[in-house]
Amino acid sequence: MFKVGFDNDKYLREQSKEIMDRIDQFGGKLYLEFGGKLFDDFHASRVLPGFQPESKLNMLHQLKDQAEIIIVINAEDIEKNKIRGDLGITYDQDVLRLIDVFRHFGLFVGSVVITRFNGQSSVEMFQTRLESLGIRVYRHYTIEGYPTEITSIVSEEGFGKNEYIETSRSLIVVTAPGPGSGKMAVCLSQLYNDFQRGIVSGYAKYETFPVWNLALKHPVNLAYEAATADLSDVNMIDPFHIEAHDEVAVNYNRDVEIFPVLNAMFERIYGQSPYKSPTDMGVNMVGHCITDDEAVCDAAKREIVRRYYTALCNKRRGESDGTDILKIELLMKRAGITSEYREVVGAAIKKAEETGEPAASIELPDGRIITGKTTELLGAVSAMLLNALKALGGIDDKAHLIPTSFIQPVQALKTTHMGSKNPRLHTDEILVALSISASTDPRAEIAMKQLEKLRNCDAHSTVILSRVDSSVMSKLGITMTCEPEYQSSKLYHK
Repeated sequence: MFKVGFDNDKYLREQSKEIMDRIDQFGGKLYLEFGGKLFDDFHASRVLPGFQPESKLNMLHQLKDQAEIIIVINAEDIEKNKIRGDLGITYDQDVLRLIDVFRHFGLFVGSVVITRFNGQSSVEMFQTRLESLGIRVYRHYTIEGYPTEITSIVSEEGFGKNEYIETSRSLIVVTAPGPGSGKMAVCLSQLYNDFQRGIVSGYAKYETFPVWNLALKHPVNLAYEAATADLSDVNMIDPFHIEAHDEVAVNYNRDVEIFPVLNAMFERIYGQSPYKSPTDMGVNMVGHCITDDEAVCDAAKREIVRRYYTALCNKRRGESDGTDILKIELLMKRAGITSEYREVVGAAIKKAEETGEPAASIELPDGRIITGKTTELLGAVSAMLLNALKALGGIDDKAHLIPTSFIQPVQALKTTHMGSKNPRLHTDEILVALSISASTDPRAEIAMKQLEKLRNCDAHSTVILSRVDSSVMSKLGITMTCEPEYQSSKLYHK
């Protein structure tokens, strides 16, 4: 059941103030490295119920007169046509998408920086394309010995050979399509080149997770480890923070490991380091805005289980070797939960056992569990969706919202003319049929009005969903998981 546990309005106020204070600390100019997603942060909204997926963008919008965005992309990612797994587009295409989104929110995109440039022809073509669109582009180069050989890095032959990025605002937000793009190196290069020009500037880091002032074993921090189980990230106590401030803070291994190197770079640039620990570099205020720890813990535990099922399905599809499964199983033990912590899992499995066919279930906002079974006309998820809308609208469970006369022609179209072997209607087809039925049937009209209530609802299927059904569930805001099984024994699955 969805229960708010996070004060989003307080977060916008306090996060904005913290960033402005950090700008002032450095004399009026700050390079802020943004980790994770700047928008569509659905992980944060799931583990911190009440956090809005666009909160970071909304926060930046409050600072739009001070903010300038730099988008960083690694030349090697352009050369290799690296794909964003969640969107199915290349990193260079995502740069254009990000620019469009930021501009839509009224934010100023100052430039794009291509890192590790080495004369690649595909990268030069991409730069030409950006410049033809009126976008400023800068090149940063591979620095031998980065990040450990401080003397050569912080020199004219290191950061000094990078093209200097001209900026005009006090808050420079440095973001990227994905990890490994070189955001931190761009920030440090700018600090060095600013200093050489007599410009006072500073650096800070904005990572939502792990939450530094929550316990190491807090479910929110465990959920972050589950989300990054396919990487080498591990949450840990920041030893530098304890030594400097006698205060326990949580960070992750990469920041802790690189801090001595960063500290040495700061000392070489400024003469002394402004920070005593990697946690000091952060500006994250999430932990101060939790209003109901019980609700947040429950949401985070549910997310760990979701990540577990995602890992199981990825292995079943052949998209991973399954090592992340073992890590998440350990995290579930630390959180004191099993794979059936979400009630929808057991409900779907029980329905499948009763019917001998694939089944699905969803938990409504009031806590009711609604199931759906596979029929000749509908797949299990489509049936679940219609049953949920009827329950929310107070419509008799036995009522037929979509006449068979609507469904059968669609089935004939799919199987006779479009080559589909499966006559059952997918969720997108069901919703189109329901919307048509709503023009003449008041009950169907009532059902359509319930769709918004499905947002943030938990659901589970006993078989892996088709891409169509998975996409529809995502667009409706339903957090769907699946058992790692296919509905058929075929080797190829769309």
